[in-house]
Amino acid sequence: METATIRIPEDKKNLLKAIASLENRKMNDILVDLIDDYVERHKETLELLAIPGLYDQVRASSREFQERKTVSLKDARKKMER
Repeated sequence: METATIRIPEDKKNLLKAIASLENRKMNDILVDLIDDYVERHKETLELLAIPGLYDQVRASSREFQERKTVSLKDARKKMER
């Protein structure tokens, strides 16, 4: 395992120390768990961004939405019924 140095505000460091002490754990173990949780929450996004062209399609759709180039759900249903 490699070593990394991070800077965190003193108050957060003190809270982390207190929690680690209460749970009888090392601060490092808690930080590794937090990083794992963070990565897991973002894994799906990374997988989606790996799909060729998807990011560009989402950006184009977002621009269309902002420019109000949209169709209401009601109108879309009518069009599909035809």
